[in-house]
Amino acid sequence: MSVSIKKLSDDVFEVTVAKTSTTTHTVTVTDQSLSDLSDSNVTKTQLLEFSFRFLLEREPNTSILSSFDINVISRYFSDYKDEVRRWCNESQN
Repeated sequence: MSVSIKKLSDDVFEVTVAKTSTTTHTVTVTDQSLSDLSDSNVTKTQLLEFSFRFLLEREPNTSILSSFDINVISRYFSDYKDEVRRWCNESQN
């Protein structure tokens, strides 16, 4: 499996997941979202990489929404924000 991220604008990214099926997702990550989720300790691309690993551990890429704001993940997975914070803390050490 591979995850590739292409920046379309400051806040919008195209994420391609190649697995059994290849899927493409348009994801919005605003500066505010980055700050809220990670205290801006990581880049938007790093947050997206983590977020897609998080999602792919829980569901197939074909079940991931084709277009969404990064904050939507916590509506489906209540532990998302805690996992992001834990990951950010680990990557700072």
